[in-house]
Amino acid sequence: MGRFRPRKTVRLVAQLRGARPEQMPAWKREEEGLSRDLHDRWHALRRHCDNHSSHLRLGRLIHRLTHYDPGVRESALAEMELATQLIRAGVHVTFLPESQARTADLECGLGRERFFVEVTAMVGSSVRRRVPLRGMAREEEQGEEEDRGVILIHRILARIQQKAKQLADYCDPVILTISIPRADLRSGVNSRREAIWLDLKTLSGAVTVLLTTLRHVSAVLIALWDVEPLPSKAGTRLANVELVERAKHQRTQPRVRVLIQNPGAVAGLSERMIDVCRDTL
Repeated sequence: MGRFRPRKTVRLVAQLRGARPEQMPAWKREEEGLSRDLHDRWHALRRHCDNHSSHLRLGRLIHRLTHYDPGVRESALAEMELATQLIRAGVHVTFLPESQARTADLECGLGRERFFVEVTAMVGSSVRRRVPLRGMAREEEQGEEEDRGVILIHRILARIQQKAKQLADYCDPVILTISIPRADLRSGVNSRREAIWLDLKTLSGAVTVLLTTLRHVSAVLIALWDVEPLPSKAGTRLANVELVERAKHQRTQPRVRVLIQNPGAVAGLSERMIDVCRDTL
C-alpha cells in the first residue's frame, strides 16, 4: 500500500500568504494536501463503516491526515492503513468514538468473535531528533549503529508500557499496533537520513518479556519502515513471533513487520484472529 507524502503546496501557499501551515483553515489543507488515492481510501472506509461513531471518527481523521504536525499525520495514516488491511482480511471494523477516557481505536468483529485494536505511530519531536546521542564516537560507526538500535528498542518498550495503561479495562483480546515510519534518531534538517541496523530477535525477545507483565495486551504488531535487519546468527526463533522482511527497494511497504503474541495473555488471540494478523503482515 502506497504511503501518503504530504505535498509541499500547503507550505508554499502559507508562505505566500504570510501564514504558517498550522494557521491555515483545515478545509484549505485538505484541498491542497490530500491525495486522490488517500481520499478514495477514506471514502471506502466510510462506506464500510456505516455507523455514527465511525463517521464521527473518520471526520476527525481526515483533518488529522492534513495536519501540519508529522506525528499527527503518521498516526492517522497508520490508523487508516490498518483498518483497510483488516477489512480486506474479512474483518468488520468499527471506529470507536474519541472520549476523555482513553480507549482503543478500532473494534473488530469476526463472526461472533470480537477484538480491539489500538494504533499508534512513533515519530518523535524534531528537537529530540536533532540532539546527538551522548557517548557516541563518530569513528566507531558499527558501535554507533548498535547503540541506535538498542535505543530504538528501548523507545518501543516505553511506548508499549505507555499505551498498555489505557487498555487495562478490556476483557476481550486487545492488539497494540505500532508504526515507526522514521526510525533515524539523529535526523535533523541538515543531516542525511539513514536507516538503523536493528536486531529483530533482541526486539522480539524484549517485547515478549515485557508482555508477560502486561497480561491484558494480547499481542503487539510493529511496522518498521526505515530499518536494516541485522543478520541472524542462529536459526532458532520464538514460537510466539511472526516476522516478515521485505526487500529494501519495496518502498510502498514497511521494511519489517513483526507480530508478537503475549504468551501470558488473559485473553489470547483465537486462530482466526491470528490468521487475520498474519494477513496484515
